[in-house]
Amino acid sequence: MTATVDPVWGTDSPRWRRRVAADRYVSYLLPLLFLAVLYPLLDLIYWIGAEALPTLSWRTLTTNPSGFGGGLLAPITGTLYLIAISTALAGTVGIVAGMYTAEFASPRVASLGRLGGNLLAGVPAIVIGYFGYFALVLYTHWGMTLVAGGITLSIFMIPYIYRTADLAFGSVPADQREAAFGMGASRGQYLRRVAWPIAFPRILTGIFIAMAIGLGETAPLLFTAGWNFVPATGLSSQTSYLTGLIWLYYSAPTDFGTELALAFQAAFLLIVIVIALNVIVQLIAERYRRRLRGLFR
Repeated sequence: MTATVDPVWGTDSPRWRRRVAADRYVSYLLPLLFLAVLYPLLDLIYWIGAEALPTLSWRTLTTNPSGFGGGLLAPITGTLYLIAISTALAGTVGIVAGMYTAEFASPRVASLGRLGGNLLAGVPAIVIGYFGYFALVLYTHWGMTLVAGGITLSIFMIPYIYRTADLAFGSVPADQREAAFGMGASRGQYLRRVAWPIAFPRILTGIFIAMAIGLGETAPLLFTAGWNFVPATGLSSQTSYLTGLIWLYYSAPTDFGTELALAFQAAFLLIVIVIALNVIVQLIAERYRRRLRGLFR
């Protein structure tokens, strides 16, 4: 077997041997570091599952909270309503804004837009909750409603979708853009036929990240969505949500009915919803990637 000769330090150089040893040790160290980072997450999921699954039943999923017990039907439906409204609003605004800064805006305007997106992503959730309370609950006289909670949550989600869409459209190969325009395609045809298919899988990932973050938020909803022990009957009615139930019930005494068990069950359902969304998003994105494989570089 021929020894590898380093072009600078040579095969027998101490520095070359140290580089080879470090490379070997890092290849063993990285998986261990990955497991060390993953262990707290898996331990948390195990703890929540161990507390939630023994008492989780179909009745829990199909009945409303009542007093110090009941089920989770109203918080589940309220969470799905809120995430549907906020995703529709944030997805529309974020994708359009990302498309604009990547394809239409001047460099100065695009830079300002990206700066604004980064700043909005760094705003604490409680501040967005206060803004939603003053702007949507008090100023518009809507009160605490499902639509106020959905709009407030969408403000929190917009920067994540916007930055992902901006990067996705910006990553379209320049030769694909030049080829489309060279063949006489209009800007709209280029966006529909070339840029959108290439950018869509990444945009979908950004939408999932925003949805996962939105599902875990409580502060923006405490001041805008209100609370109700029955499912929301319209956009102008108050609603409950899983994170609010966790916040409300987890601190209850252990002998206070089944509140603590409901808090663990709500947390477990949130984990299941996030994992299910991730699987669905990845399947759709991979389907798009397979369809485009070989068509674009």
